[in-house]
Amino acid sequence: MRPLFITSLNSGSNGNCYYIGNEQDAVLVDAGISCRETERRMERLGLTMRKVRAIFISHEHSDHIRGVSRLAGKYHLPVYITPLTHQQTRWPEPSFPIRPLRAYEPVPVGELSVTAFPKRHDACDPHSFVVAYHSTKVGVFTDIGHPCQHVIDHFSQCHAAFLEANYDEEMLDRGRYPYFLKQRIRGGDGHLSNGQALALFQQHRPPYMSHVLLSHLSKDNNCPQRALDLFRPHSEGTEVVVASRFEESAVYRVGA
Repeated sequence: MRPLFITSLNSGSNGNCYYIGNEQDAVLVDAGISCRETERRMERLGLTMRKVRAIFISHEHSDHIRGVSRLAGKYHLPVYITPLTHQQTRWPEPSFPIRPLRAYEPVPVGELSVTAFPKRHDACDPHSFVVAYHSTKVGVFTDIGHPCQHVIDHFSQCHAAFLEANYDEEMLDRGRYPYFLKQRIRGGDGHLSNGQALALFQQHRPPYMSHVLLSHLSKDNNCPQRALDLFRPHSEGTEVVVASRFEESAVYRVGA
């Protein structure tokens, strides 16, 4: 296997951005933090934007696209996005190339291959991604209302995953959110709870999964330690970490 290097530059409703790459090429999945903050965090990790070849957009919500225009424009990066999602972004005439994204059509990026697939979420045309480098695969599974068969099939093939664990069921029930918002979050097109994420992990984690980064944790309805305490007794050799909503994670080596 050839290794991939992964990090979460930010993960949460205040912005999402995930880096996946090999020694030569890398991609960003979503760009929901500012260009300057993306650059700062990558520099602290010893990463460089010079290796980033493209940005892939999961859906049009602002915490996933807020930094796209400035970042892609500055570095002349192609942005892969479904036509329906692009219509919802309301970007002005872009100074960067827009590339149409279609489910199950792999996109070559250097020696990487990026495949999008549909998911359940309350957006126009939401997709998740698997990035492959030869036989090594890393998946980004966030903003998921329900682990549909598309998600299950791809999760079960991954050597590492960014996996949404958005809310703790008890904290959401007792929290300050109005009833309609609680229903939106836990509905079939909202977000995955800690328990739903754990069930997906337990039932469909392949034995070779080395890392799972619990992602998109709610500021008000979850607690990083709660999520870790729930997962770690069931990790069975998989390193479990929380992707922070305030800072970048470490860089993890996935594969050989």
